[in-house]
Amino acid sequence: METLMSILVGILFAIGIYLILTKRLLQIILGTSILGHGVNLLIITMGGLKKGGPPLLGIKNLTYADSLPQALLLTAIVINFATTALFLVLSYRAYKVLGTDDTEQLGGIENE
Repeated sequence: METLMSILVGILFAIGIYLILTKRLLQIILGTSILGHGVNLLIITMGGLKKGGPPLLGIKNLTYADSLPQALLLTAIVINFATTALFLVLSYRAYKVLGTDDTEQLGGIENE
């Protein structure tokens, strides 16, 4: 199962990096969001299942999920959502003010 998840993480990273390297702002924002989802999946995959007893309960020979990667994942989801929302608002404002979302054209615009 970890192999399949690692392949999926690699595919998400490849799609995210491809979108980040494009010219349009919306595709760059979607690329960063997909890259964030890939990181979230990587954290959950690397957390895995633990063998033995859960801490403080005295139960032995049981498979359980570690709560630290899950807590990190919840924090990462909130941060990913907030940065995506911020990037969307900034790109919308840039499009309204400058009239384009192409990064090559944005590089040629000078302040007057």
